[in-house]
Amino acid sequence: MSTARIETTASEAAVVHGRRDARPLSSRALRRLILDEAYRAGVGHIGSALSIVDILAALFGSALRSAPMDPDRDRFLLGKGHAALALYAVLHLKGLLARDLLATYCAEGSMLGVHPSHRMPGIDFSTGSLGQALPVAAGAALAARMQGSARRTFALLSDAECNEGSTWEAAMFAGHHRLGHLAAIVDVNGQQALGRTADILDQSALAARWHAFGWQVRDVDGHDPAAIAAALDRPAAGPLVILAHTVAGHGVSFMEGQVAWHYLPMSDEQYRRALADSNARP
Repeated sequence: MSTARIETTASEAAVVHGRRDARPLSSRALRRLILDEAYRAGVGHIGSALSIVDILAALFGSALRSAPMDPDRDRFLLGKGHAALALYAVLHLKGLLARDLLATYCAEGSMLGVHPSHRMPGIDFSTGSLGQALPVAAGAALAARMQGSARRTFALLSDAECNEGSTWEAAMFAGHHRLGHLAAIVDVNGQQALGRTADILDQSALAARWHAFGWQVRDVDGHDPAAIAAALDRPAAGPLVILAHTVAGHGVSFMEGQVAWHYLPMSDEQYRRALADSNARP
């Protein structure tokens, strides 16, 4: 079992109660960490992690009030838990996860598995069973209202997660109760483990469906962190959903839009090519 430990750093202690820790995150640095650790671990889900890099950069760079020990902090759930490596990379860049612990990703005995665990500081909920993130997020948002807290709850879902009936039960519940401090971000990359999303369950009317359940809907470029942050920051009457249009494997040309990279690990040569590609992007 690894003996690596989490370091509580000055950057964590410096987060002011009730304020956002608004330090920009580098998408390039996040991609490099994802590629390095996926290659070292020999693990897949690379395309899924790269898909959400810019969304997480917007959330953790400006939208979230994220001091881990603050009971009034905003809450975040990663519905597509198989992309957890992207979240671990964010926690490292935020100073909440030591580099030596990040290097234990998927190692025997590590806390850093393919799906995130609430045992890790900075991770509020264990997630990864698709269809469960939005129900838990709706409950968290309702709890905040009952406690008189202004904290927000954010859930990052995959578009494949919108195939799940429990997602729509939660959407109906949140719309009925007008949970205005709840925001869902859907990673609309058009693919999932077994093929194209449109071929498995058509989602061409995704915006209309969310609107029908009482949500305010905003479409954004999912690879524009500034646009995502701006969409999240504008007030909404009731729950808000951001449809973030992305490309799976974004930032690595031979992975982009390729369903195979949902699972494949990288060879030595693919790793070198991926680094070269990623370094050429902002």
